[in-house]
Amino acid sequence: MGESVPIAVRDIRLTADGKPAAFNRSTPFGRPEAITFPKGNYTVSFTAPLRDNHLQAVFDKPYHVNVTLPREFDVQNPLLAGLSAGSNVTRFPDNTTRIQWNRSFAFDLRFYDQNRENLLYFFLQFMGILAAVLVVI
Repeated sequence: MGESVPIAVRDIRLTADGKPAAFNRSTPFGRPEAITFPKGNYTVSFTAPLRDNHLQAVFDKPYHVNVTLPREFDVQNPLLAGLSAGSNVTRFPDNTTRIQWNRSFAFDLRFYDQNRENLLYFFLQFMGILAAVLVVI
């Protein structure tokens, strides 16, 4: 009920000014694994599992958040996607998408693939045909 739930991540990378930076891993007794590093301006990257094409996080202090979606995912259709307030979406020529939040305490991102969009259009067409049939009858 509102408590933080840690997720298992892998491929943790810490960079400062584009160069790898050292960090320490620790597993305090009874707590999940954590990384520590000296105070500074860093970028933390990691790989983590996603469920239902939904990514969200809440922070203790404001952070800059960048999420890059590969070309097979999108956020353009508001019926399928959802972005929390303050997001800035940039679409690149190679069809990748970057979503940014500046100085945000939390972010929420829901994205979709082409199959889900096709299913939505099929459903809308079916509902349109059904409505037309009901109007004629």
